[in-house]
Amino acid sequence: MRLTILGGGGFRVPLVYGALLRGTSAPVDEVVLYDVSAERLAAVGHVLEQLAAGHRAPPRVRVTTDLDDALRNASFVFSAIRVGGLRGRTADERVALDLGVLGQETVGPGGIAYGLRTVPVALRMAVRIATVAPRAWVINFTNPAGLITEAMRRVLGDRVIGICDSPVGLIRRAAHALGLDPTRVAPDYVGLNHLGWLRGLTYDGRDVLPDLLADDAALKGVEEARLFGPGWVRSLGALPNEYLYYYDFTREAVATIGAAPETRGEALLRQQERFYASVRRDPSQALAEWRRTRKERDASYMAETRESAHAGERDHADLEADGYEGVALALMTALGHGGTPATMILNVRNGTAVPGLPPDAVVEVPCLVDAGGVRPLSTRPLPGRFLGLVQQVKAAEQLTIEAAVTGSADLAIHAFATHPLVDSVTTARHLLDNYRTRLPSLATLLPGHH
Repeated sequence: MRLTILGGGGFRVPLVYGALLRGTSAPVDEVVLYDVSAERLAAVGHVLEQLAAGHRAPPRVRVTTDLDDALRNASFVFSAIRVGGLRGRTADERVALDLGVLGQETVGPGGIAYGLRTVPVALRMAVRIATVAPRAWVINFTNPAGLITEAMRRVLGDRVIGICDSPVGLIRRAAHALGLDPTRVAPDYVGLNHLGWLRGLTYDGRDVLPDLLADDAALKGVEEARLFGPGWVRSLGALPNEYLYYYDFTREAVATIGAAPETRGEALLRQQERFYASVRRDPSQALAEWRRTRKERDASYMAETRESAHAGERDHADLEADGYEGVALALMTALGHGGTPATMILNVRNGTAVPGLPPDAVVEVPCLVDAGGVRPLSTRPLPGRFLGLVQQVKAAEQLTIEAAVTGSADLAIHAFATHPLVDSVTTARHLLDNYRTRLPSLATLLPGHH
């Protein structure tokens, strides 16, 4: 079986290959890496070759800069592209921060800017997949994952599924804090990508989440509870996804990120440029250099929010646990013929799963997965204070897709202005102007006046 990875020169690709080497019931015998950068493909190829050393019959690896060649005969396609690279991400963050609003990769104006330039490329890739590999399942972890999955559905329908490891991590931490096996709990989780809540956790037929929320000592074992504070999560009656920190503690997040010497994107750009340059100089050390850079990267994940909330260091077990690559391979295994059906939290078409959202909206909810596909499970209605936020952010996402598809600057302004973290139409206009200045491709995409 052939697995194709779009964005195959990306830094996190070895995580996927490493998970394949550790064993999965999905019989992948070839991995094809596609990227626009031959140099990055070569670097990642060296890492994978060294990862495979000593393994019996590891999956073959092939690299290519030809998209159709990469897609041909693929059974599964992982989409992990970053349009504009990390330099684009630094613009997403800095333009917003310079205007006093949140500068973050997926949340708020940075996520909208990232979505605007990514949607057209993701749609072009979706068309090629539909043409060259129409039977392939597409697993999307290109951010903003919910928004990009919703855009790609226009071409691929139910054959594209979005994934994220944040809900899995939250559930794992909650179960561990209660001394329970995470594989034996059933989560009541609902929301959008990077905007959801764990509202219940059933174990042996009983919801044990109230036990966790009532126990200060146990809550200290959950990073999200340390981030938001036990009093706040208790008053919510739910454990929020870590990214909700940007909504619930916006001023603190903007102040901390703005005061830092560099943004997350700038730090990653520095780290990754050093990694790729190092591998170019000495390919024999590719794996060692990748591991060193990855350790540095993981330890600093969301560091600015943990610092401002005095939440402490990340848990060692969390750093060692499977991330999005584990979710992707579990999904691939469940979708494969003969795979064991599974319940997973995925980004899929809403239908009627989340009352109050449009049927075509992509939501992040528990789904039943088997060889026939993915079916979202119905969820209890969200209370008004949660639903209103979800509806507003979804409206901003859908405006972003329409702006990118139509090339409408006015719709782009509406997308920025609709988002709850942008506090003024004037700010929305400045955001678009400044993003078009920093990102020439966006000026080409959205040429209109306003």
